[in-house]
Amino acid sequence: MALPFVRSLCLCRWGAKRLGVAAAEARRGISFKLEEKTAHSSLALFKGDTGVKYGLVGLEPTKVALNVERFREWAVVLADTAVTSGRHYWEVTVKRSQQFRIGVADVDMSRDSCIGVDDRSWVFTYAQRKWHTMLANEKAPVEGIGQPEKVGLLLEYEAQKLSLVDVSRVAVVHTLQTDFRGPVVPAFALWDGELLTHSGLQVPEGL
Repeated sequence: MALPFVRSLCLCRWGAKRLGVAAAEARRGISFKLEEKTAHSSLALFKGDTGVKYGLVGLEPTKVALNVERFREWAVVLADTAVTSGRHYWEVTVKRSQQFRIGVADVDMSRDSCIGVDDRSWVFTYAQRKWHTMLANEKAPVEGIGQPEKVGLLLEYEAQKLSLVDVSRVAVVHTLQTDFRGPVVPAFALWDGELLTHSGLQVPEGL
């Protein structure tokens, strides 16, 4: 007579486990790689197109495949996956870079511009040992975070927010109010060293 009870208990546990998996999947952000066809000729991708390295000279423009999607003037590269809804989180490991920008941009932003310079990209910039937000070439200081080894970005599309996350404390350092009007993609620019991206991550608890 106890078998139906045991079976019901097992079904309840299975259902709870499935709900837990579904909740975890709901918290998981986009998984992306860097899009080589957007990368400026001074940039080289590595580690399965998840990392980008700056070269002082870079590739000869004549040796780079002609592509209207490639950035022509600035050392910028975009990710290959666009966001149109939801909350998404990814991290960036900083390797020997003292000057870089990380954020998001419209998928069709001008390839003659740089992220942070126009009004269709939203970024956090690190230079001269200081953090700033940057939009339409206007900067504002960001306090409470030092020279990074790894940082996180939290994108909340419907809430129109992009936040810089201190990975060591799992805490939002600063939130940038955005003005998304269409699909946006993770965007990166650097002028030395390397950046390595980590995507497909769950949004950390508490964020």
